[in-house]
Amino acid sequence: MHTQLDWSDVTTIREALTRASSFLREKGAKDPVFEAELMIRHCLGWDRTKYLISMMEPIAKETLAQLDELCQRRSANEPLQYMFGEQEFYGRSFAVRPGVLIPRPETEILVEQVLAAAATVWSEQEGLTVADIGTGSGAICITLALEKPDWQVTTVDLSPDATAVATENAERLGAAVRFLQGDLVQPLLAAGEKVDILVSNPPYIPSRDVDELDEEVRLHEPRLALDGGDDGLDCYRRLCEALPELLKDKAVVAFEVGIYQAKDVAALMRESGVIDEVRIVPDLAGIERVVIGVRR
Repeated sequence: MHTQLDWSDVTTIREALTRASSFLREKGAKDPVFEAELMIRHCLGWDRTKYLISMMEPIAKETLAQLDELCQRRSANEPLQYMFGEQEFYGRSFAVRPGVLIPRPETEILVEQVLAAAATVWSEQEGLTVADIGTGSGAICITLALEKPDWQVTTVDLSPDATAVATENAERLGAAVRFLQGDLVQPLLAAGEKVDILVSNPPYIPSRDVDELDEEVRLHEPRLALDGGDDGLDCYRRLCEALPELLKDKAVVAFEVGIYQAKDVAALMRESGVIDEVRIVPDLAGIERVVIGVRR
């Protein structure tokens, strides 16, 4: 049942902000004023500066109707990124829709670490082959392809929805990426392909914990992209088992991991027998977030 907002006495942008943010606060939003601002700016197509200098300007009835719809959707915990249809990643805007995991800021660290590790193993201009396992919105594979145009980037996902959104993002951003559909590294193994760099942000949440996630994630984001099996490590086991077949003689492997998983994943990498050194990199919150393995 929707709680109706009464917009009848709202005439300015500032008043719309007050009404929308108090509604979101009642609905339990963590940052109601910030969210209300983002919604209003989305409705008007304005940047922050234009918004801040126009607070006392009148707001149109059509804009209020649009804002009302966004408030109702947000009150059902729909992620803002799905409502707006986009999320920024590594300074670029990516289209996101239900059926595709929303890119997270922590994953930018994974990309940075791949670029940094590659620079220690190969010379700047080498045309490397890269496989990104678990395409999602395409944030990782597209960013790598755009940052390193000499690299040949392939990505694999089981989900047709994800592949469709990522293909759209690659075309819009002008990235040359090869899309394969399949289960983890199976399409590459079947074709007998080997890679210089393997990168993945696979599903890593233990099955029992998926049901405990915030409603915003649990009800709206794809379970396929979240559920990592009983202990959350299923995908890492399968990826690490494939490393001997998959990697060239010099290689970099980089995984994003969940909280408390880094040491287990580092051990799986070592057990593959083909990785010479393993590093663990924390995110900005100090959580061990990325595991990097190098084969010299």
